Amino acid sequence: MKIVKKQIVLKITCITLMFISSITLAQTNSNKNLNQRKGFLFEFVVGAKSVSIEDSKGVQTFDESHDALSFPEFKFGYMINNRLAITAVFPGMIYEYQNNDRHFGGLIPSVQYWVKDKWWINGGIGLAMDGPALYDIKKNTNDDWNFGCAVMASTGYEIYAKNSFVLNLQSKVVLGRAFLDGNDYRDAASFSIGLGFSWL
Repeated sequence: MKIVKKQIVLKITCITLMFISSITLAQTNSNKNLNQRKGFLFEFVVGAKSVSIEDSKGVQTFDESHDALSFPEFKFGYMINNRLAITAVFPGMIYEYQNNDRHFGGLIPSVQYWVKDKWWINGGIGLAMDGPALYDIKKNTNDDWNFGCAVMASTGYEIYAKNSFVLNLQSKVVLGRAFLDGNDYRDAASFSIGLGFSWL
């Protein structure tokens, strides 16, 4: 348990340094809005992710932390103005539990704001979902669905833009809890770094 917590602290430190670097880089750019953002926004993200899962189910309690490719994540939204968007983020992570693959994801309404022309922040709170991976559903073995609450915070920096397409480097933190039978629950935390492919 202590080793896992140390790993999580180290990962948070690395991500924090990335955030600071992104902020510093963003502040060296002009305040002039180069991109005219309007209408609907769509984005998918690929990258690397570190996942930690903790379960409170007595003898089945497990604590798992590993690195993996990020499960493709999606974001939909609408630009209120050139700097502010209302979005819905669909984060997800695949993990193994009792020799079965499961998916811990969510539906998180959020707000995205461009602090500088190329640097944005996004955050929200919404529904956490824990269930079998669609390719590994086994009747009476891996077919339970659990729901709860999740929070998310992310930041990104746009490294390339042409017409309505934008490529950005981003990092995301997702914390969620899904409630199981009785008073049991399953906690998940993920820290990811990836490339976002956006159209707006």
